[in-house]
Amino acid sequence: MHKVYLKSGKEESLKRFHPWVFSGAIASIEGKVQEGEVVEVYTSKKEFIAKGHYQIGSIAVRVLSFLQDETIDLDFWKRKLHIAYDMRRSIGLTTNPANNTYRLVHGEGDNLPGLVIDVYAKTAVMQAHSAGMHLERMTIAEALSEIMEGKIENIYYKSETTLPYKADLYPENGFLKGGSTDNIAQEYGLKFHIDWLKGQKTGFFVDQRENRALLERYAPGRSVLNMFCYTGGFSVYAMRGNAKLVHSVDSSAKAIALTNNNIELNFPDDTRHTAFAEDAFKYLDQMGDQYDLIVLDPPAFAKHRDALRNALQGYRKLNLKAFEKIKPGGILFTFSCSQAVSKENFRTTVFTAAAMSGRSVRILHQLTQPADHPVNIYHPEGEYLKGLVLYVE
Repeated sequence: MHKVYLKSGKEESLKRFHPWVFSGAIASIEGKVQEGEVVEVYTSKKEFIAKGHYQIGSIAVRVLSFLQDETIDLDFWKRKLHIAYDMRRSIGLTTNPANNTYRLVHGEGDNLPGLVIDVYAKTAVMQAHSAGMHLERMTIAEALSEIMEGKIENIYYKSETTLPYKADLYPENGFLKGGSTDNIAQEYGLKFHIDWLKGQKTGFFVDQRENRALLERYAPGRSVLNMFCYTGGFSVYAMRGNAKLVHSVDSSAKAIALTNNNIELNFPDDTRHTAFAEDAFKYLDQMGDQYDLIVLDPPAFAKHRDALRNALQGYRKLNLKAFEKIKPGGILFTFSCSQAVSKENFRTTVFTAAAMSGRSVRILHQLTQPADHPVNIYHPEGEYLKGLVLYVE
């Protein structure tokens, strides 16, 4: 096994169990290591400190273990997946008969950096974000089958767009186990078509589950606008919450089709819902003041810190439009899923938009990702989803 030696003092973050080794912290590497290989990490004094997947790029090692004698084999993956499953079981996510949709593995949050696994009824969708996890996919699938015996029948691998393109891995999406075409899953009693074949992420935004449930409580009698609706998750919850009307907007015609399918699946022939394939800013410019509940859940405006300034301008512009148009006494659910945007950045940007609108605004809730998307206490960067629920006078 190849050994990675750190520069003097660069082991401090690893001593605090941070799961990344940056390329600038490395003094030397013993031998010619291949991307995705497991390597041992040593301090400048040649003391073992961690073991993880090597990758070319800014994050050079993603740590799997801080124990020297731990072998990364089938038993390792079974133990890690069992720990992840036990956590979800302990908070009631795996035992609720009305819910069979949840995240089983959330990368660094489950001490498995580079790996995401979402469960949709009898199908698990696995996604690799590192070369190492890609190379281990068959062993992980075997471990997952053993841990989830009887609970899942299919494992779909979906990593064509998430792996570093420079690694020359040529991943192909497809089933590693099974092959069911039944793509309907249930979230808190509501049914959704999950497009794991061509949809974004693993096919559904599992991370907004609790926030969708919260919106349902505010929906009765309101006129709801769900902007950037994608599969219509917030729209479906608003419908069950007895909203007066629900409008879903997305620039993607495919997303609008998915939304309409999910509305029809739960509320057939219900005339309260209409969907529009249109640009968000154009729609906000042209709409009147008919809405008293607006959801702003845009895609990540900043994929990295270099795009932060433009992203904050985008969030400010978007929220300003909503503040200007929402009815008095309206409720605004506004989100950022950009990891590069901190809670403070986001809140300040929304505050600026509120001030520019001249409206009186109060914070009702400060939202984040749900418990099945845990944040490793040693890796605060994992807290990516920020949200505010605002009352606008």
